[in-house]
Amino acid sequence: MADTKKVVIVTGATSGIGGAVAEAFGATGATLVLVGRDPGRGQQVLEKLQNLGCTAELKLGDVADPGFADQVVATAMDRFGKLDVLVNSAGIIRRGTVTETSDDDWRQTFDANVSGVFYFSRAAVKAMKVTGGSIVNIASNVGLVGCSNLAAYCASKGAVVLLTRAMALDHAREQITINAVCPGAVDTPMLVSAHNKPVTASEILQQNIASIPQGRVATAEEIASLTVFLASKEARHITGVAVPIDGGFTAG
Repeated sequence: MADTKKVVIVTGATSGIGGAVAEAFGATGATLVLVGRDPGRGQQVLEKLQNLGCTAELKLGDVADPGFADQVVATAMDRFGKLDVLVNSAGIIRRGTVTETSDDDWRQTFDANVSGVFYFSRAAVKAMKVTGGSIVNIASNVGLVGCSNLAAYCASKGAVVLLTRAMALDHAREQITINAVCPGAVDTPMLVSAHNKPVTASEILQQNIASIPQGRVATAEEIASLTVFLASKEARHITGVAVPIDGGFTAG
């Protein structure tokens, strides 16, 4: 559904949802700038896109570095002459209540999940002001309703949702749409990461399935499809929304 030949930056593109988003845009013929921290996985995604016939580049760095965000956007503008879409998918998860969350865990969560979105969005908006564009932030359904044992993560994703809405209002007249995708449990490595109690991946998966009305977790490809749609011309009158994609979890 997305227009072809768009120039798209995807953060967190070396794994999980970000990788699926990059491949989904690549399938439309878009030009990709991939952002990540893992050179091995980044090279794998890059090769997949190049095998699809896409033009793609890989930029390695920390999304919480404002200078890096400016550099990536400048690369897109210098190399390809424009920036049509930014997808902020980079993020981390730290599990625990507030009493179990260390200062470092809190700071790292907000650095990756909130500051990264802020820095990249700020740089992207400056580039999109003349021609318009789309920003899609990968938030979470627990940024809408909360969840136990995820204090820092819930707070960070709630911040992303409200940052999305604020930016959408600020830049609507510049024809920049800014939306958030709010996945529930997704079949990616993050789903089973950072648990501090002995539990198997299968047990974690079954626990999540039991809480979802549809009785299954989403695939990364489903999240990617919604992301591509929100950046398409068909969605040009949609801005400032936070869309749950969680099998009905937030409906209850």
